[in-house]
Amino acid sequence: MKKRMKLKGRLKIYMQTSLYMGILLVLVDVGVYFLDVRAGFLLTCFLLFYFAMIVLLMLYNRPVIIHELVSFATQYGQIQKTLLRDMAIPYALLDEDAKVIWSNTAFRAAIHSEKGFRKSITYVFPSITKDKLPEGEQEAEIAISFEENDYVAHIIRISLKGVVEDSDIISEKDYEGCLYAVYLFDETALKIALRENDAQSLCVGLIYLDNYEEALASVEEVRRSLLTALIDRKVNKYISGFDGICQKIEKDKYLIILRKRAVMQMQEQRFDLLEDVKTVNIGNEMAVTLSIGVGVDGLTYAQNYEFARTAIDLALGRGGDQTVVKMPDQIHYYGGKSQQVEKNTRVKARVKAHALKEIITSKDRVLIMGHNMADVDSFGAAIGIYRVARSLERKAQIVINNVTTSVQPLMDMFKNNPEYEEDMFLNSQQAIEEAESNAVLVVVDVNKPSITECPELLKICKSIVVLDHHRQGTETIENAILSYVETYASSTCEMVSEILQYVNDGVRIKTEEADAMYAGMVIDTNNFMSKTGVRTFEAAAFLRRSGADVTRVRKLFRENAAEYKAKADAVSQAEIYRNDFAISVCSSEGLESPTIMGAQAANELLNIRGIKASFVLTSYQGKIFFSARSIDEVNVQVIMERMGGGGHLNIAGCQMENTSVDEGIRILKRTLDRMIEEGEIG
Repeated sequence: MKKRMKLKGRLKIYMQTSLYMGILLVLVDVGVYFLDVRAGFLLTCFLLFYFAMIVLLMLYNRPVIIHELVSFATQYGQIQKTLLRDMAIPYALLDEDAKVIWSNTAFRAAIHSEKGFRKSITYVFPSITKDKLPEGEQEAEIAISFEENDYVAHIIRISLKGVVEDSDIISEKDYEGCLYAVYLFDETALKIALRENDAQSLCVGLIYLDNYEEALASVEEVRRSLLTALIDRKVNKYISGFDGICQKIEKDKYLIILRKRAVMQMQEQRFDLLEDVKTVNIGNEMAVTLSIGVGVDGLTYAQNYEFARTAIDLALGRGGDQTVVKMPDQIHYYGGKSQQVEKNTRVKARVKAHALKEIITSKDRVLIMGHNMADVDSFGAAIGIYRVARSLERKAQIVINNVTTSVQPLMDMFKNNPEYEEDMFLNSQQAIEEAESNAVLVVVDVNKPSITECPELLKICKSIVVLDHHRQGTETIENAILSYVETYASSTCEMVSEILQYVNDGVRIKTEEADAMYAGMVIDTNNFMSKTGVRTFEAAAFLRRSGADVTRVRKLFRENAAEYKAKADAVSQAEIYRNDFAISVCSSEGLESPTIMGAQAANELLNIRGIKASFVLTSYQGKIFFSARSIDEVNVQVIMERMGGGGHLNIAGCQMENTSVDEGIRILKRTLDRMIEEGEIG
């Protein structure tokens, strides 16, 4: 093989230099002959000796030189292989199927493989799959974890097309074979440092006492300072236990500064201060509750403070007695297990009524909108706002698309009624056409934009008013110029009834309007059996004085035989899950508004002894509707929020698309199991 090897390049020129010099001497010798024959002969003898020596040396040295070159190349390759094998950075070669064909010592040590590893790299690092390998001249970087180490895998594609160009056994035509070089850069120490730095970042929080005035009013005056001191001690001791700073900024408000690690520990303990503060009792009839809002991961301390303000507003808007942790891209909720205490004073209702009056009188038109598939409370509240607008001599119209069977009897009282305009009710398309710059949109019984009757109106109308009694979630109507959300209220009809008494002197509502609003209160309170307070009955009394008739309202809600049977079937087929939860399915066959029947069936299931919460699923219009109900032991709102819905402490629901009823039941059970394990529900 060595005899067939040929030299080229500079080494070939260097080896043939003496031969070229000999040829030059031959020419010189010819010239010398013309000058002196004897001198030319002498030089010819030297040339013969010179060429003989060159030929001998070339024949003798050429194999030696080639041998030395081959030895050097071999040793050089061995050195390279040794350096690559012993390189500190884990390195491996993969074939086109992501199978490891060679790896160095560091790579084998990283994956704890003493012998050569010949399996697919996905076996060790599941995140490195064949489809993630780079193409062409691209390179890929993939973050991976193995055991307790964090790596960044840098992958380079190596084409083999050039390697096979001179091959005698592989055809280079259309050959696109390649290898992949994988380097693992250990970032464990960096990640630990980053996590430690992140854990040390400062977070801002706000603590508000929900019922400070009411709790103080329930104890003797001489003991009020003691109650305040005990609450202060509880809060300060809790925060200082996490190496935080707590500063009282008002009589019922605290500003807290914490490390993120402390917030994470509080999250693991589910902010047990919420329950601990309720144990403060020196004879006060009402347990003290508080709300906590924490801002985490803001770019600046000021942004964390804004997050905390948003979080505390959410906590209070959801009824208090809970913690909201707000991050840039997500929000976490903790607590919220107790019912919000009804405020005895109507000052807030009067202030909101006057503000609503100012807004409506400054506009030419009022559009009123509830949630999609409007229920009786939504419709009744819309009628109440309609009366407010008409009393202020403004054009008012109600946006409603699909009329359910429960709302239809109420709707019939206003349609074809000469006392009301023919265009009193609009669908979404008509409302969009009627919307103008000097119109105000009043949203009732909903604060989640995506489930309003016409979400496009929220973008068109610049002036928006929100009246609702549902607990706020992550998705809210943010650009409202007036927001009146009271979660302690039994219904939106109750809130609107109070507004009617303050918005304008001498407002008289008609019998049909009083019936509609009274019906909304009856439905949302389950015949005044849940979520009723003093103000609920005061609002009902106002409606009764305005002409609402109990018997007439009851007749409006009588069911046909098919609806009654569907509800009865749902109750009879209920499954008792984990001894505490009733789960059933309501058939939608032959029913105009099966979701209403599902909600009523969920209410009926609460009458079973030992049931803490009931859930009824209804398949309707390609969706699965969940109706969740409880009395006082379980917060069904947080359960439904886990599943993408929301609502009240005792009344909540959600919707799912592209899901079967059986799959919906499995999702519900998994959610209940997980929340029980986490201690979110008992």
